[in-house]
Order: sequence, then structure tokens, then C-alpha cells
Amino acid sequence: MLKFPAKFEPADEGGFVVTFRDVPEAITQGDTLEEAQAMAIDALVTAMDFYFEDGREVPRPSALQKDERLVELPLSVASKVELLNIVLKKKARPIDIARSMGIKPQEVTRILDLHHATKIDTMAQAFSALGYRLELKVSKA
Repeated sequence: MLKFPAKFEPADEGGFVVTFRDVPEAITQGDTLEEAQAMAIDALVTAMDFYFEDGREVPRPSALQKDERLVELPLSVASKVELLNIVLKKKARPIDIARSMGIKPQEVTRILDLHHATKIDTMAQAFSALGYRLELKVSKA
């Protein structure tokens, strides 16, 4: 799970402004803390688009500091972020991943698309094609 530290600061006009140290592209606000929290998740997901479009590695979340809250990426997005970072680190080409998975390169492009729903088994196959294993962990809240 990817949980990014965010600062929720009271805005002069009311509500809260949310910023992320690790993901400066993600800035949002909300009238209440609850709304700001929901908007923070949305802003963080939206910011991930920039990394995918530019082919840039998404930074690892840094340690939580005083006066910050953690904002968690949805698991479907977090798994694609982890996959993108591995693809970039290994300089893997979609065609090579596709060959390893026994699929067409266009399907790899969809797997690496944040806006395309991808089955968890397909994500597991993509990680495996890159020499990694996707694991599921359930813990009590």
C-alpha cells in the first residue's frame, strides 16, 4: 500500500488546503476535513497521471512528519504505480513484457493505463513477467 504524507492546512477563506511533499503536483482543498481528505485522494490519483504520461518514476512515500496525515492510494492505482516503477527501473519494453505474458503489446499498454480496470490476476502476471511477485495481505484494521 502506498500512503503519502499530506499537510492539511487551514485556508484563509475557510476550509483546508492539502499539499504533498513527495508529490508536488497534488494540491487540493476542501471545506471540511472530511471533504479535504476525499479530495486529497482524488488529487493524488490525478497527479499519478502526470508520472504515467511522462514515463517518470513515482517517488516513494517519505516518513510521516509532525502535522501531517497519511493519504492512501486506492489499491488498483497503487499496484499500477508499483508496476510502472519496476518497468522504468528495468527499462522494460511493452513488447518484451507482452511476449513474457503471452499477450499483445496493446494489452500491456492497457495494464499500464490508470484509467483501465485490470484484473488482479493480470497484474500478478505482469509483475511475474518482470521477475516480481504480487502478494495480497489482509490485516485487521
